[in-house]
Amino acid sequence: MDIASVRKISDFSYTLPDEKIARKPVEPRDSSLLLLYNEGSASHTVFRNLPDQLPFGSSLVFNNTKVIPARMYFQRLSGAVIEVFLLKPLAPFKPTERAMGAEEMCIWQCLIGNKKKWKAGESVYLELENIKIEAKWSDRDRDHIEFNFPPGFTFAELVDKAGHMPIPPYFNRASIAEDREWYQTVYSRVEGAVAAPTAGLHFTNSVLDDLKKQGFQRIDLTLHVSAGTFQPVKSEDYTMHPMHNEELIFSRESIEALSQIKGPVIPVGTTSMRSLESLYWFGVERIMNPNAIFDIEQDRPYRQTRKMPEAKDVFAFLANEMQEQKVEFLHGQTRIFIYPGYEFKVCDAIITNFHQPNSTLLLLIAAFIGSDWKKVYQYALDNSFRFLSYGDSSLLFRNRAL
Repeated sequence: MDIASVRKISDFSYTLPDEKIARKPVEPRDSSLLLLYNEGSASHTVFRNLPDQLPFGSSLVFNNTKVIPARMYFQRLSGAVIEVFLLKPLAPFKPTERAMGAEEMCIWQCLIGNKKKWKAGESVYLELENIKIEAKWSDRDRDHIEFNFPPGFTFAELVDKAGHMPIPPYFNRASIAEDREWYQTVYSRVEGAVAAPTAGLHFTNSVLDDLKKQGFQRIDLTLHVSAGTFQPVKSEDYTMHPMHNEELIFSRESIEALSQIKGPVIPVGTTSMRSLESLYWFGVERIMNPNAIFDIEQDRPYRQTRKMPEAKDVFAFLANEMQEQKVEFLHGQTRIFIYPGYEFKVCDAIITNFHQPNSTLLLLIAAFIGSDWKKVYQYALDNSFRFLSYGDSSLLFRNRAL
């Protein structure tokens, strides 16, 4: 059988009317709708009722990444505007958390708007109050930009002053001041994302308090969401799509907690789900090879033939290894690609928004609940749900018949 005839991205399309795309969130955040899917049936409530919908003993996993205002506008001496969109740091530090603390100079890979007008060897400038930031090419072919700025400031401080929130392109509008709050989870902590883990945007401190009062465990991790999350799948055979790379951070405390979970594991968002499944595969690699590095290739899960260990055993192995080596944080990279046919190792349910047609995120949902994704999305369309980043939410339980 021709695999491309089976794995067609065109099978993961649906009609999304423009008026269904939310351009701003509801207020308060937890008044958004929450679709409930379990064992083939769908219903809905409001998000603030989430704690009442969770199974006893559930553990929720949150991505605590913090979105940086990654879009900046520089000017040539002629006055032409050059848009610079930060993607990932290259020097003097690579981990994003450290890179944001750079002083006087740093180099990032970027997306460049109006690139043809920015000549090789030319500097462009951004002036803010009494501060001037210079940007020049470090490597024009690879869109590597060197930033130079006055002493006394960290790069994070300047980005916060000069940058604009990198709201999704499908909003078809410029960012506004309110996006600084709207496009950030209330529990965001570790700077480095250029897109929000949007499933978390529905949580309020009140909902978090209710979860704690009802005894649900909270586990934090960090995945710095990259702009690649919006990259459309252009190959009809979606397995040929090149996945974007994203930076991961797990604390030993979180991995120890994961190793001791007895109830359902429920990631908040596709980023948390991809993180958990990536951690599992790194642990498998580490068990087989003590020198394995945390860099998960997109097809890694589909190359396994032998029986796999239980997730709690894999996480216990990693936690013990970190304890022996006196390591508190595990840093990694992942390009994991989850699509129909993937065998989930960690997650039992997911809290997630409604995703674009023909996207890798929709493929992940289809892998989790099978063809019922069509039923879920039709239910949302028929019941006035709001879609995409500022839209409504869902709690989907895994279809174990897959």
